[in-house]
Amino acid sequence: MNKTSAHAFDLVMFDLDGTLVATAAELAGALNDTLTGLNLPVVEQLRVEGWVGHGTRELLVRALAWVGKTSTDAVRASSTLIAALVEFDLHYRNRCGSSSRPYPQVHEVLQDLRQHAIKLALVTNKDARYTRLLLNAHQLTGLLDLVVSGDTLPTRKPDPGGIFHCLAQFGVLPERALFVGDSSVDVATARNAGVRIWAMSYGYNMGQPIADSKPDRVLQAFGELTGH
Repeated sequence: MNKTSAHAFDLVMFDLDGTLVATAAELAGALNDTLTGLNLPVVEQLRVEGWVGHGTRELLVRALAWVGKTSTDAVRASSTLIAALVEFDLHYRNRCGSSSRPYPQVHEVLQDLRQHAIKLALVTNKDARYTRLLLNAHQLTGLLDLVVSGDTLPTRKPDPGGIFHCLAQFGVLPERALFVGDSSVDVATARNAGVRIWAMSYGYNMGQPIADSKPDRVLQAFGELTGH
């Protein structure tokens, strides 16, 4: 198998935030809109980037725990969490796709892979209502054959269910599939599913170098997937 190109696979699956699209700015904006509405301190974008990867609910939980100087378990048990989630939903839907941007060469690489008859799927922990807005805003919907969001299945990453769903959908064996992500969550998901994992160095890995998670390959730019 040619390790230098994703053309060697029959199915390539992608994470969304920090892999296909830079979303931290609008996530931080929606989060701070919510915190301001709750009369709580705002948080800097760099800290928000360290919380991305587990879905928007967990993002809000971690932010509330940080500003409230309490534990995430305490926030999850709090009666105010539901109201905060409703508030965040309004702000994020308003901002979703506004200041985010696909990383360089994302469209070109996806189009290239499609032209080589490679199936393309998205496996993200982001809820479907936000995923759809983001993909549509950046003209990515039509480039993907399948989208698995955080609430599509009963489980989410690092559970391998999303990858298994993609493999079954296209009848592809694990050794013929590749997952492309940016975080330790993505690496764990791929390992749990028995597929190869290539990781982007520029994403949101809780502030840690992605090489520490030992993916099969670390890419510096999206174009490296196809040798662009």
